[in-house]
Amino acid sequence: MRWFLVLVALFLAGSAAADTQTILVGLLAQERDAAQPVSPLDRDSSDEGVAGARLGIADNNTTGRFTGQRFVLIERTIPRGSNPTDAVRALAEKGVKFVIADLDASLLLEAVSTPEARDLLFLNTRASEDALRAESCRPNLLHTAPSRAMLADALAQYLMSKRWRRWFLVTGRSPGDRLMADAVRRAATRFGAEIVVEKEWAFKPGNARTDTGHVTLQTEIPAFTQVADYDVLVVTDEANEFGEYLPDRTFRPRPVAGTHGLKATAWSPVSEQWGAAQLQDRFERLAGRMMGALDYAAWTAARSVGEAAFRSRSSDPAVMTSYLRSPDFILSGFKGQGQSFRPWDGQMRQPVLIAGPRMLVSVSPQPGYLHQGSELDTLGFDGRESRCRF
Repeated sequence: MRWFLVLVALFLAGSAAADTQTILVGLLAQERDAAQPVSPLDRDSSDEGVAGARLGIADNNTTGRFTGQRFVLIERTIPRGSNPTDAVRALAEKGVKFVIADLDASLLLEAVSTPEARDLLFLNTRASEDALRAESCRPNLLHTAPSRAMLADALAQYLMSKRWRRWFLVTGRSPGDRLMADAVRRAATRFGAEIVVEKEWAFKPGNARTDTGHVTLQTEIPAFTQVADYDVLVVTDEANEFGEYLPDRTFRPRPVAGTHGLKATAWSPVSEQWGAAQLQDRFERLAGRMMGALDYAAWTAARSVGEAAFRSRSSDPAVMTSYLRSPDFILSGFKGQGQSFRPWDGQMRQPVLIAGPRMLVSVSPQPGYLHQGSELDTLGFDGRESRCRF
């Protein structure tokens, strides 16, 4: 009798395997230089973003065992200085229809514009440029990474809830720093704050971890920040060149927020509410480190593909894509509210965390910021403001 039951189980397992639908998901990244550590606590994460996609695929396969669906991640990296055509073609020839894109904005636009990309759907997990959701939007491109406008609006809502209305804006020298500063100015106008002082960071400090580095910083930063009074210093330093040095060294005892200090971010290792602790634990077991914002955006992209397959009960790319873009699509992202894609620009609407170095401080949208559709649409560009024309 026992042998009979074993044979029946093997037969049923074989039948289930034969009926399993395989869904291929591509991961397109680019070769990057290793980030230079600022603090002795910094560790190089060569799999940043990639690890999030791998966890998302693993989570999909956990549910896929019950729905008869199997997800396979196919990874490709674009060499430094190359165009993405060959990598996109290689994914298309494998049968991939969904691509998690961990690319800078210029390379992303090249990738989605190649002839081979016409029948693919890309999910942007890194590029935060507002132009990608506006005049440079594409019909085959969705965004799980929040835009700069969303991050700036989320921070502005919190600062205004604290009545910190007068801002000192310090901007870095990189193009991304300047674009983030533009988003901060827009948010200030939108929510009624005043930028009382603006300065561009021009000082090149020595290594703060050397014998004399901290002494130089203690001299230069108070002089740089000796300006008219303000409530909060807002820093835009996406390149991580100087922002870490500002807290506790300013001339006036004021909080620092923006890309450093009090951050607006899609994800933070300090988040543990709404089931986030379980996600953090699964990620740490897989990657051996804490989950960051890039990992979260890639995990969200992979899970979005999986959720579309489960809910539409289909592995047909056209059916799945239609469901992804529909009002019925809702993803549980462990941030307290369901997340979905805006129909006007392909941006995933999502809560934005306001996080300190060691604790979660708040989550935007803040109470009282209302919207006729979704309160999440108070972050970033609303449909009425959108310049996206598919």
